[in-house]
Amino acid sequence: METSVASLDAAPIGRLAIEPGDPARYALRLGDVALPLNPLLGRGLSLTFTGRIFCTACAAQTSRAYGGGYCYDCFTSLARADLCMVSPDRCHHHLGTCREPEWGSAFCMQPHVVYLANTAGAKVGLTRADRTVGRWLDQGAVQGLVVCTAATRRDAGLIEAAIARHVSDRADWRKLVAADAPLLDLPALAAELRERLALPCGTWVDDGYVNALTYPVLRYGLVEQVQLQGRNTPFTSRLLGCKGSYLLFEHGAFNVSAHAGFEVRVQAVDDPPPPLGGEQTSLF
Repeated sequence: METSVASLDAAPIGRLAIEPGDPARYALRLGDVALPLNPLLGRGLSLTFTGRIFCTACAAQTSRAYGGGYCYDCFTSLARADLCMVSPDRCHHHLGTCREPEWGSAFCMQPHVVYLANTAGAKVGLTRADRTVGRWLDQGAVQGLVVCTAATRRDAGLIEAAIARHVSDRADWRKLVAADAPLLDLPALAAELRERLALPCGTWVDDGYVNALTYPVLRYGLVEQVQLQGRNTPFTSRLLGCKGSYLLFEHGAFNVSAHAGFEVRVQAVDDPPPPLGGEQTSLF
């Protein structure tokens, strides 16, 4: 079904809503509105930043977004904004020093898994046991394989840190937005890790199933980050695809997660400007 977008009133951007499919189905959350993106591929979109940013936790207006779109007070007080969210092996809930002990018990003291994913190459990561596919979609992975189970987020973090000495725990965004990742033999990599490593905790998964994921991408555009803060004019370009947390335009890649809480107006454009310097499909 065709989606008609003349203009949407300015509203804070939330994270992308991504559902499994072939290809994955994307929607951009703008306040209380979810704008389906798959039907808009090939059309021109204009993004206008109003200059206002709202905390994704308390909704207060803030001059700067910290971490995942938080105001300073939330960034320094919420457990979900603590350093252990990006370094789970540094979890300190068991020491009684968690910023929000009840939240930590509900979120972190639950079963987690450690996985291998193919984003722009092999990487290791972790997530809650009930949201593996969602996590892979968030990262733009074309393959995912669960390799270990752990009782808590901290245990999964310790396993991840051990595997990260052999497999990167980061993805190169430039490669992610430049081309499709070549398929990898993740089970063979998992078997190699299993032979080389003694787990600090947790359990290896036997005969894990490799999940294959595809994304709505017509083609790839310029490998350049689109930043809205400090921009005095709308960003206007043709939408070519959606992958991970990125919207892929002819003129660059827009990281939605990095703009969480930014108040933006989205408008359809019938005749977007041509790509700069010709088409650029890959730098790698």
